[in-house]
Amino acid sequence: MAYVQAMDPLALYIHWPFCLSKCPYCDFNSHVREKIPQARMVAALRRELAHEAARIGPRRLTSIFFGGGTPSLLDPENVAALIGDAAALFSPAADIEITLEANPTSIEAGRFAGYRDAGVNRVSIGVQSFEPEALKFLGREHSAGQAVDAIELARKIFPRLSFDLIFARPGQSVAAWREEVRFALGLAADHLSLYQLTIEEGTKFHTLYARGAFEMPGEELAAALYDATAEEAARFGLLPYEISNYARPGGESRHNLSYWRYDDYAGIGPGAHGRLTLGGGLVAGAKHRGPEAWAELVETTGSGTAREEVVNTRDRAREALLMGLRLAEGIGFEHFFARTGTALPDAVEPVILAACVEEGYLVQTSTHLAATAEGRKRLDALLPALAR
Repeated sequence: MAYVQAMDPLALYIHWPFCLSKCPYCDFNSHVREKIPQARMVAALRRELAHEAARIGPRRLTSIFFGGGTPSLLDPENVAALIGDAAALFSPAADIEITLEANPTSIEAGRFAGYRDAGVNRVSIGVQSFEPEALKFLGREHSAGQAVDAIELARKIFPRLSFDLIFARPGQSVAAWREEVRFALGLAADHLSLYQLTIEEGTKFHTLYARGAFEMPGEELAAALYDATAEEAARFGLLPYEISNYARPGGESRHNLSYWRYDDYAGIGPGAHGRLTLGGGLVAGAKHRGPEAWAELVETTGSGTAREEVVNTRDRAREALLMGLRLAEGIGFEHFFARTGTALPDAVEPVILAACVEEGYLVQTSTHLAATAEGRKRLDALLPALAR
């Protein structure tokens, strides 16, 4: 049985589900409304946060992440209220990381100073591309010029800055992608989150692709684009600390590290997920996805939880293995046992492990198991065979 102490770390995710428009590639829990019910939603977020804190108990809060959707549609004073509530309900770390995702439209960028005053100290900008035709194809609301302006403004206001890029787009070449990555990192070289464009069921792109409206790059080209990203990032001192994330040493996303290290995190808001140590077990929960239905649940019961279950020992070990091997640092044996109740050697197939080490996909020491750069690219294929 695992128990937490008051000063054990906790990460907090706050989901804002609204967007100005739905991107054609997006399968996230995001919604478009003619008029966003901001007052009602924020009141529900604050109530659900208080409900979660009451059952979690006193914990050291290491990060807050406003994700979405488009959290930069939130008024700064509401962001300040949520941060203030979290600080009062938990024990914020002296170096707490507070991130807000933003889209680089001129209106939202103009709110950056308000978010900084509210306590946000890290902004993650959804650039996706600096190519005008790519932005149009991706259905983005901003122009390349607005993206540059938003980054330059954010650089002046926030001590830490990250941005997203999407690769493996139709018609991409490695040479053009290298130029785009260099340009991007020349503007803001702290942290880059990289996303491969995939065709997800239920999206507009899924319908268009099925009709033959565009072609996707093959696996070989996608791999070359991915490798080129790491090479260009290295020129600016950014290292691949996780499969799809690059940062200067010390610039890693502490909030996302909580996920990958399989630490506790609470999620509030429509569709938010959480993993919390409660009553000696690890509890996995998810909130109702529909914004209005979620708000009604919170108003009635204090929580918008749609489902919750205790994660069994085997699944805890598999989840911790899946998340931890994404990291360049790998998995520490002691931490793995503390979080899962299973010794790491008992969670893997020894024959498969030996073969992966021999092939150069995994590295095992007396204290850690880690995937190599080549191994991390093959995790989707390796893990089903590796995990017991």
